[in-house]
Amino acid sequence: MKRFTTFLSRKNITISLRKYGVDALGAMAQGLFASLLIGTILSTIGEQLNIPVLIEIGNFAKSMAGPAMAVSIGYALQATPLVLFSLLAVGAASNSLGGAGGPLAVYFITIFATEFGKAVSKETKIDIIVTPLVTIAVGIGLAYWWAPAIGSAASWIGNLIMWSTGKQPFIMGVLVSVIVGMALTLPISSAAICAALSLTGLAGGAALAGCCAQMVGFAFLSFRENRWNGLISQGIGTSMLQMGNIVRNPKIWIAPTLVSAITGPMATCIFHIEMNGPAIASGMGTCGFVGPIGLYTGWASDMANGIKESITFADWSGMILICFMLPAILTPVFGMIFRKIGWIKDGDLKLD
Repeated sequence: MKRFTTFLSRKNITISLRKYGVDALGAMAQGLFASLLIGTILSTIGEQLNIPVLIEIGNFAKSMAGPAMAVSIGYALQATPLVLFSLLAVGAASNSLGGAGGPLAVYFITIFATEFGKAVSKETKIDIIVTPLVTIAVGIGLAYWWAPAIGSAASWIGNLIMWSTGKQPFIMGVLVSVIVGMALTLPISSAAICAALSLTGLAGGAALAGCCAQMVGFAFLSFRENRWNGLISQGIGTSMLQMGNIVRNPKIWIAPTLVSAITGPMATCIFHIEMNGPAIASGMGTCGFVGPIGLYTGWASDMANGIKESITFADWSGMILICFMLPAILTPVFGMIFRKIGWIKDGDLKLD
């Protein structure tokens, strides 16, 4: 056992929840952003402005989602160059064979392929053959074996959540909004979770509401401590910046979480906000305005397919209220109450 542990250490293989559940998942979201999401945005702009070259560029970017995710995960796991380059084929196969749950298939299979590739890397004199061979063989072999089942399971779970949200929009609006919003602030990737489960429709709208409540909420809740730099870094960046402060005083998390429990069911029951853009946008919130842009791309797609006649005033009002105004107003109101009763003290929300 000691010899095996020494071997893993020498090969830089660390089996840990943080490595696989935080680092790899977060990297996967970046890979999705750099391919599927940015491609969707570009192709949508091209369609709206009638610029064919933008549509083509966007389609090329979207087609690289699998390889981009795999390489991002491999990079997070500190794969050696030959392993990293070989993951392109693994990502393409896993995403294709995984169907609607392709991102989740890429996530699991890439982790195995990466660690097997690292295990044999530089162990032979013909490393340039052995390392890619093992990485690709393990990855694509697992893709044929696991990806369809993983994809079906992810699709089933995602469809169950979306079906439940349609049947019980209030209860599921609260649950999805709170859970996905908290995932965004935790050091895991809400975007990758939404993409892996293909979370769209009303459930996607609730997820977006929860993420916006956390980001915009913390930005305005901490304005007295962090001023404009904090407003921008949290409101357009990520509320994950508050994680250290949450560990020190978990009560600062109550205000934005309460807001997500309010805006989630408002999104599903009152404004009927549906994320019909890319699923990853459901878990992005206001990060780079990706969430609202995802809503718009969904509206544009629905109009192009004849599902929607036009973008209405109610659509814009719902987006602005749920994504921006309500979190910006309600979170500081709750914060003021919590400051008065001593749950939040000056400096508790200060970013380093």
